[in-house]
Amino acid sequence: MSEENKEVLVITSKVKNYIKTVGDMKCSAKVIDALSDKVRELCDDAINNAKSDKRKTVQEKDVM
Repeated sequence: MSEENKEVLVITSKVKNYIKTVGDMKCSAKVIDALSDKVRELCDDAINNAKSDKRKTVQEKDVM
């Protein structure tokens, strides 16, 4: 997947609000991209875990 086609997988307003509320800080746009990349990695790993267990459903135990 090319960089410009990557979909944002986190709710930007919620992340920015959390960082503001908890840390009294602002959040750069690049943080949203980085978090989406991490979520994408977690999902890919969870998918692979489910597939290796021969399941068609990703479960919480697949997210490590």
